[in-house]
Amino acid sequence: MSKKPSVIEIMDTTLRDGEQTSGVSFMPHEKLMVARALLQNLKVDRIEVASARVSDGEKEAVSNICRWASQNGFLDRVEVLGFVDGHTSVDWIKEAGCQHINLLCKGSRRHCEEQLRKTLDEHVADIKAVIRYADEQGISVNVYLEDWSNGMKASPEYVFGLVDALKDTSIQRFMLPDTLGILNPLELINYVRRMRKRYPTLHFDFHAHNDYDLAISNVLAAVLAGCQGIHTSVNGLGERAGNAPLASVQAILKDQFQAITNIDESRLNEVSRLVESYSGIAIPPNQPITGGNVFTQVAGVHADGDNKGRLYQNDLMPERFGRKREYALGKNSGKANILRNLEELGLELTPEQAKRVTERIIELGDKKELVTQEDLPYIVSDVLKHATIDERVKLDSYMVNTSYGLRPIASVKLNVNGTMYEETATGDGQYDAFVRCIRHIYRDKLGRQFPWLANYNVSIPPGGRTDALVQTIIEWNFEGKTYRTHALDADQTEAAIKATIKLLNIIEDNYK
Repeated sequence: MSKKPSVIEIMDTTLRDGEQTSGVSFMPHEKLMVARALLQNLKVDRIEVASARVSDGEKEAVSNICRWASQNGFLDRVEVLGFVDGHTSVDWIKEAGCQHINLLCKGSRRHCEEQLRKTLDEHVADIKAVIRYADEQGISVNVYLEDWSNGMKASPEYVFGLVDALKDTSIQRFMLPDTLGILNPLELINYVRRMRKRYPTLHFDFHAHNDYDLAISNVLAAVLAGCQGIHTSVNGLGERAGNAPLASVQAILKDQFQAITNIDESRLNEVSRLVESYSGIAIPPNQPITGGNVFTQVAGVHADGDNKGRLYQNDLMPERFGRKREYALGKNSGKANILRNLEELGLELTPEQAKRVTERIIELGDKKELVTQEDLPYIVSDVLKHATIDERVKLDSYMVNTSYGLRPIASVKLNVNGTMYEETATGDGQYDAFVRCIRHIYRDKLGRQFPWLANYNVSIPPGGRTDALVQTIIEWNFEGKTYRTHALDADQTEAAIKATIKLLNIIEDNYK
């Protein structure tokens, strides 16, 4: 008989512990928007939204959240961190409209004796006094055993003494923080199993910190050992190295442990971007689940394998998280990458056309990091519309240079109908110097008129990115006609030069 999947409760602390990230401070309306997204959209079981007594602004934020939560049936899922301070925290929380206090107790002998200067019995008496008062005020209580990890390492008898004294009170959840992020998964499994064996009827949450980059591993260990609840934060925000990222926790619990949560995975990316915007902390591109690059295949062999049987995909399908798989366009792109992107855009090319487009993308990739799918139609147009099989005017080589205090200078080798011409000139800018070289070749060496440049426009193609393509459109007047040529390149000057060479090939028909 297969083991029944565990049902895991998720408590997100982005708005409390996440706000302890250096430089992060949410405005009251931002806290409300994140709280709504977490509870209503993402369906997190509980949220911890603030610490009591911090400020009037914090109290306003909690009041706003609790008012909205009360109107929408979520009030029993909103919690506030409180302190062992008599009536003060309980009163603050009640006045803000909240019904749950997460009471911060000392989970290690060292914290109790050195920070509070109290014995275990004295601390227990203070805790019980707060619990009694909370019961009278209709406020339910969870307790944090702060520094529990060090407590289990150095003074387990203290931890057991504390829980022994509190287990028969009205406490709903005992929350076990690895406050300094010191545990490894093997230690955590051992400590949680000891807690579960001694207190089989109690509800335990685990609260990870990521100082050793073990938060996610420790979350899995905690669930394997019997914790019923896990604490997370969106994008891993939190004190020092942060907390366990909500998106990663969800994925690892579902895929590696087959656990059941209430999280709506399809909204994870949306909520992550909201918190990114409000916090000002950018999501790293390689952050699992929510990073910008994690569903992008770069190597052409990967696209080829996916085409032939999804050979380079795992259970982390992007559609689960409201995203889609992409195939990067750049110097590592193969034909398979190009074809996948063309297929998504509904563009059909012949093998020869696809080859020319691929060569152009690789050329661009050698110059810049990224070419986007949105750039692709413009690249196709640029390659197919303006490329000619038999160019009569070809740019063999050129050099443009600029130095402080000196006019830009250009040197050009231009092949016209099989004859090579060289010229050097200065100008008011790099492109101007290049055009002067060409003009001298046409006027002085070929005895021809050179077109008059009427308009020059540089832009980013709609939907494109500045680190990939620049579009240059040049309008020319020549022998009573107006010509317009355009070209794309990562470099503005080179795009203009390519547009110029295209024009020269167009007007060459006048000299047949």
